[in-house]
Formats: sequence, structure tokens, C-alpha cells
Amino acid sequence: MTFRGVPPGDLGDAPSDADLVRAHVAGDPEAFAELVRRHRDRLWAVALRTIGDREEAADAVQDALLNAHRNAAKFRGEAAVTTWLHRIVVNACLDRMRRRQAHPTVPLPDGNRDDDRPTGPEPAAAAPDQDTVLVVRDALAALPFEQRAAIVLVDVQGYGVAEAAEMLGVAEGTIKSRCARGRARMATALGYLRGNQSDGGTVPSRPAAASPLPSGVERREPR
Repeated sequence: MTFRGVPPGDLGDAPSDADLVRAHVAGDPEAFAELVRRHRDRLWAVALRTIGDREEAADAVQDALLNAHRNAAKFRGEAAVTTWLHRIVVNACLDRMRRRQAHPTVPLPDGNRDDDRPTGPEPAAAAPDQDTVLVVRDALAALPFEQRAAIVLVDVQGYGVAEAAEMLGVAEGTIKSRCARGRARMATALGYLRGNQSDGGTVPSRPAAASPLPSGVERREPR
């Protein structure tokens, strides 16, 4: 597949994300769709973990992608395209969460990995203890949304502190503080689960500095 406005790569190399943004701005009708195809699963996962409701997450991603589509010309390349897209998605989620702040928090979905991906099945994995998964996700959902967004990006999605800070538009120290406070709140909420370790439970022992998230809320390695 070739895109107008994208110089041909060596040996038919696929265009970079930045190439696709430039092609979209130049009027290529296929470039932005290809960009979405590359990154929609991770954008969806971030939205779902952050906002905690499938319909709200889907609306937030749609709002964010429309925003990115319309404002692509403002992208200057100071950050990676993925960082730019994630920032727009997280901000769309936070806007929605602020609007519903007075309402009870909706628990995050259960541990089926298909909930994290809008299309296509994933290979079957060993099912974690569903009760533990639900408790952990409820604890994550109960966090203030700024702390939840930081933990989703750093502990669940596997982004570095600097990347998360850029996505959320705050200082790195703010991300560290939000993660520390969120982890402490979750550790308190989930403290009783540690008693399961001696009984062969599903929550593994972790160092004090590590995320309290057990296997039910898996940490993803960045692409």
C-alpha cells in the first residue's frame, strides 16, 4: 500500500507513523485509517482501563480520533505520534470522567482480555482467579481519576514515567506522585489478599516499590 505525499521507503518499507500524519494532512484519504489500524487496540485498552465503562470508552476513543483527524496539521513532531494519540485519548477520557464525577464509579470490566481489544480474538490464556480480578479492578476504578490514569499508563500499559508525563501534560514528578499515592491506596484496599499467598493464592509477592497489580491486571510491554 502506498500513500500520497509519502516518499517511497527503501525496499518497500512501510511508512512511519509521522509519514502517515503528513500524508493525511496532504490529503491522502487512506493514511489516517492506517494510523488508526496500527494503534487502535492500545488506544482502546488505555481508554477502557482509564474510564472503566465500555460505552464511555468507545465514545472517548471516537471523540479523540475525530479530534486527531481534524487537528493533525497541528502535530509538529516534538513527540512520537503514539504519544500524541495517547494524550488525546487520555484527555478525552478525563473530560468524560470529570463530567460524571458526581456519579458512582462504574467497576472496570472483568478479566477477559477481549474486553481490552475492540477487534479480533486473542490466544487463550490461563484464567486468573476471577474474584481476585474483580476486586483488583474495583480497587483501580475507585482511585481518583488522575491517579488511575497515571497507573494505567505506567503500571498497566508499561509506559515510562517521562512518556506518561508527556501524555498527561504534567511534570514527571507529578506522575511519580500520582502513581505512588494510587499504589498506596490500592495496597491498602487489597492488603487482605496478601494473606492468600501463604495458602497458594493468585496474588504474587512483590517488592514494596512495585505496582500492587496482580496477574489479573496485567502489565503490557510498550511496542
